[in-house]
Amino acid sequence: MTDLIVSARVFSRPNEPLDAEELRLTEVRGDLVRVRLCASGVCHSDLHVAAGEWTADGPLVLGHEGAGVVEAVGPDVVDTRPGDHVVLSWFAPCRRCEHCARGEAWLCTGTRALDHVLPDGTTGFRRRDATPVRAFLGLGTFAEATVVPESAAVPIPRDVPFPVAALIGCAVTTGVGAVINTARVRPGDTAVVLGCGGVGQAILLGLNLVGANTIIAMDLSDERLALASDLGATHLLRGDDPDLAGHVRAITGGGVEHAFEAIGSPGTIELLPQLIGRGGQAVVVGMPAEGVRVTFDPFDLADQGKRILGCNYGSSVPSVDFPRLARFYASGRLPLDRLVGQTIALDAVDGALEDLRRAVGLRTVITQTTPYPDA
Repeated sequence: MTDLIVSARVFSRPNEPLDAEELRLTEVRGDLVRVRLCASGVCHSDLHVAAGEWTADGPLVLGHEGAGVVEAVGPDVVDTRPGDHVVLSWFAPCRRCEHCARGEAWLCTGTRALDHVLPDGTTGFRRRDATPVRAFLGLGTFAEATVVPESAAVPIPRDVPFPVAALIGCAVTTGVGAVINTARVRPGDTAVVLGCGGVGQAILLGLNLVGANTIIAMDLSDERLALASDLGATHLLRGDDPDLAGHVRAITGGGVEHAFEAIGSPGTIELLPQLIGRGGQAVVVGMPAEGVRVTFDPFDLADQGKRILGCNYGSSVPSVDFPRLARFYASGRLPLDRLVGQTIALDAVDGALEDLRRAVGLRTVITQTTPYPDA
């Protein structure tokens, strides 16, 4: 069988442009699935690696927010078929550990995704000289195609556009899931969202989906604040205002019930307890750089009954949440098209990463070649 050669963008060293390489895809065996990628979001987690804020050794195909069409499946694949439209999960659950058995896929202890390899420890890509090339979070969506375990390829309806489907793979599931699964926001609750990038925008959509009432959005970008208003924010605050906590207390009469940090910045994380009222909860959704430390007043937390929650991947079960979010989109209750900013070709990904670094623009999506005329 002839090896499949694909174009990919490979991380080698921090703060250097990604390398354009032609790589061989591993064979489809066991429960592996080959997916021709049709869209990939450019996420801040990719920038964390490219900027050296998260430790990762090259060579590594970046990208983890992808969607495409299944081209081939291994003999042990059960539910996925060639031609299926799939969203890729960057935290492919093992389906065997205690947390998976409890329905807590986001806490899986058996996944190899964080090692950037397939479940058996091998890599999905290799160079022509046979050098192994790992795939970021087991996916490597900055490529024309990839090979993933079946648990990472979740079928969705064919009428969901690929750029929207790609965002369901990370930003949307993380943001909407933070509202529905992690915080369990109720109709009429008050909330503030710090950071209106891709994940923050998804949090705003989630808050509207569940019927939150007063929704305050904070950001440094006027463009993103304008979009936040369109997505349902009732109040807008500039992130450089020196009295953000005072404004939130004045708007809500003492503080919000839910505060979501979607940046990963120590300054905004430390601000969270000041924004929530008695019995309120703060949810850390944004991923900070490695080694970041923050300081809270523990007396305030104990005395006021406040809670600080961590949120990984929207506390989601991809096989359940991806199709559910797709149905919400199809029904018009989640206007996910609004989250897609510019679309680019694979060779423009370095510019998209630079835009993320400067916190300008909306979510950039790489659109790859559609593999089938009816896809």
